[in-house]
Amino acid sequence: MNEARPALLGPAEIRDLAELLGVTPTKKLGQNFVHDANTVRRIVHVAGVQPGETVLEIGPGLGSLTLGLTEAGADVIAVEIDGRLAEQLPKTVALMQPDASLEVVHRDALKVVELPGAPVRLVANLPYNVSVPVLLHLLEHFDSLASGVVMVQAEVGYRLAAEPGSKVYGAPSVKAGWYGAWRTAGQVSRQVFWPVPNVDSVLVAFERGEAPGTEAERRATFELVDAAFQQRRKMLRQSLSGLLGGSAASASAVLERAGVDPQLRGEQLDTAAFLGIARAARG
Repeated sequence: MNEARPALLGPAEIRDLAELLGVTPTKKLGQNFVHDANTVRRIVHVAGVQPGETVLEIGPGLGSLTLGLTEAGADVIAVEIDGRLAEQLPKTVALMQPDASLEVVHRDALKVVELPGAPVRLVANLPYNVSVPVLLHLLEHFDSLASGVVMVQAEVGYRLAAEPGSKVYGAPSVKAGWYGAWRTAGQVSRQVFWPVPNVDSVLVAFERGEAPGTEAERRATFELVDAAFQQRRKMLRQSLSGLLGGSAASASAVLERAGVDPQLRGEQLDTAAFLGIARAARG
């Protein structure tokens, strides 16, 4: 006879927990709690979570996804900014899965630079308003993260996974590309959240690759990316002139040294091309 599967949180449990804690989901913190067990298990499956590996979760909230990760046998490090949620999470997990391995870090994910372990995978329902900054911050500071799956606002997810030349390709696409390969991994219904958001969500998966350059080159590259996309309608010789000698002529010379047509625009270049410009600018 099969053992009963450990319980996950459903709609009633989510509302009861929120009421117990006096938590009203806020737009400021981007809080939309998942209450559908099938969606939780799907995320864990898509992420490829293996028993015994250390998984990082950001914004665990009331614990829906946390319980899915521990159900799969992962050792979970959960970073939660809300003190009430951070205090309750270990109690919820201990009640529903007594043998689960969980460590809660009560901090702002954007300020975390060390963790009580070396997570190999990132699995999270990221707050919509800070998803890209949080992702880039974690990838910058935690080399151990080799892969992951995050649930984000659809618009953000498609941008992260976009290819050069597409309408949604932008600075997040180029910066994400520094760290590895990204792809969308399925849509998520609005109805699995409480409260129901007014935007669609998608899963985005990544596999980390070798860093294409040094940390100094990354910073220089990202500075160029920001400049190019702040004025994305302008040619690179114009949008990058402030960083490449102060004039369109000097910028054109650097771009040509890098093998890049000065008349192109930022959305036509991949991460490697921006890195090439950074190296050419350094001389």
